[in-house]
Amino acid sequence: MTTPFTRRGILTGGAALAALASFPVPAIAASKWFVGSLSDNGFAYRATNFDVIKPQWRRQMVKYLSHESPGTVVIDTRNHYLYWIWENDTALRYGVGVGREGFKWYGRAQIKRKALWPRWVPPPDMLKRQPDLPRLVEGGAANNPLGPRAMYLYNDDGGDTGYRLHGTLEPWSIGSDVSSGCIRMFPEDIVDLYQRCPVGTRVSVLEHLGAKPQNG
Repeated sequence: MTTPFTRRGILTGGAALAALASFPVPAIAASKWFVGSLSDNGFAYRATNFDVIKPQWRRQMVKYLSHESPGTVVIDTRNHYLYWIWENDTALRYGVGVGREGFKWYGRAQIKRKALWPRWVPPPDMLKRQPDLPRLVEGGAANNPLGPRAMYLYNDDGGDTGYRLHGTLEPWSIGSDVSSGCIRMFPEDIVDLYQRCPVGTRVSVLEHLGAKPQNG
């Protein structure tokens, strides 16, 4: 299932650095999703209240049969899981939010860039749809939708696909089709995965009905 990324796919995915306010939630209701804050490299982020997170979306070691080598990232967008392949038919599984209808994709890529507290720059096509968005959000800012970490996916030709693995400000969105193609994770989980994945890590996004290959 090796499917090349193309310019069309990159432009579509580029709009996907993050989707802001995918699920508007009243402040009082939203507060149940957080418990205190965590300090990280000079910044802080709201800690996820995992007591209100469904067990299947919490990070856990599971049995998982795969032909991929240990250390590979496999993303099952249909079931909203990301697997970091371990040994002996096991994997560390994370719950994720994935692309909504029209922004689903599949194929192979590599992590070619990693960023600690990345800044966020909305791509031009996102600004056309949402002209009121800020042109730049600095890393560590409370409204930065990428959270504490981002890992950038490149194709085998070295081109930036526009897709990212990153954190989220919306823990309630994990387990849903919410983004414009990027893979969002709990902040605690993207920090954990960031530590496990060196530059060059292979990423495989599994093909599913409804997903769009990066062709033409």
